[in-house]
Amino acid sequence: MKAVILVGGQGIRLRPLTTNLPKAMVPVLNVPFLEHVFRHLRRHRVTDIILAQHHLAGPIESYLGDGSRFGVKVTYVIEDSPRGTAGAVKNVERYLDEAFLVLNGDIFTDLDITAMVELHRRREAVATIALTPVEDPTAYGLIETDVRGKVTRFLEKPDWSEVTTNMINAGTYVLEPEVLARIPAEREVSIERMTFPLLVESGEPVYAYPSSGYWMDTGTPEKYLQLHRDLLGGRSARYSPPPSGGVRIGEGCDVHPSADIRGPALVGDNCTIGPGVKLMGPVVIGERCRIGEGSVVEDSVLWWEVLLGERVTVRSSAVANNCRLESGSHVDGSVLGDGVNVLPGVRVESGSNVQSGAVVA
Repeated sequence: MKAVILVGGQGIRLRPLTTNLPKAMVPVLNVPFLEHVFRHLRRHRVTDIILAQHHLAGPIESYLGDGSRFGVKVTYVIEDSPRGTAGAVKNVERYLDEAFLVLNGDIFTDLDITAMVELHRRREAVATIALTPVEDPTAYGLIETDVRGKVTRFLEKPDWSEVTTNMINAGTYVLEPEVLARIPAEREVSIERMTFPLLVESGEPVYAYPSSGYWMDTGTPEKYLQLHRDLLGGRSARYSPPPSGGVRIGEGCDVHPSADIRGPALVGDNCTIGPGVKLMGPVVIGERCRIGEGSVVEDSVLWWEVLLGERVTVRSSAVANNCRLESGSHVDGSVLGDGVNVLPGVRVESGSNVQSGAVVA
């Protein structure tokens, strides 16, 4: 079975982390997001992958190549203009001649793909939609089903008085090729708001596959940080935190004996952790970071080659590549894009999104 992964979005909600990097390449536990998706597909013996691309396509192909070093085969298809979720699938139609998977490129999930495909075949469905429960379904589109799991109605962002279920579209689908005939060519079309409702209204067999496994839409900085908290906390079956104190140190690191590292923490290769540094988990430190004497990093994610001077504090924040936080600076509850320079003693207040290349004085 082939899998189509939708990676053409601009990642607007995730900016400034996605200013210079496609959303699918944003690091999760120091590995590009797409690599996690590939591993999950490979576990379910899906190794023929089509990437439906548009925005910032170059970095993805440069990193993945033909996919062979990740145990998959990758085909790249670039849209000349945004096509929406259904239009992107229509744009790769020439590669699809049997049942196939579709995955949104910003969902991290433990979904049992094998079981979902088996249900799709058993029900002789034209489309099967993965569902996941959420606490607040009013922010999403609800999917109602009958007792056999056949989809009967879609309800987009309902009021609480309209809520009949907490199961929402989980962003993974199994589709038969005939669904492609229902999607107009060379147009922006939503599979969630247009294609699926059309199939249901036409009486086609559309089924749901409910899953209680871990699920996270990583589309915002808040959810991106929460994903790391969850993974480091062992809430997903796809990552096992290290047993010994919950701390994993990469190769070639120079960690001063007086540094205090409390898990869960993941430190990438070739990092320098200075005297008196405190890493208070959950923390992820990317490769080649340097953290100066007396600095504190707590509940945060640092990407690659981040430099923290002496007595710097970073709490509940995401810091992108090549940032420089000079001595005595303080970053709290914020997101810094690539190459941000925070000058000595400056405080970046909670809720700030600092654009790439900015100097904060």
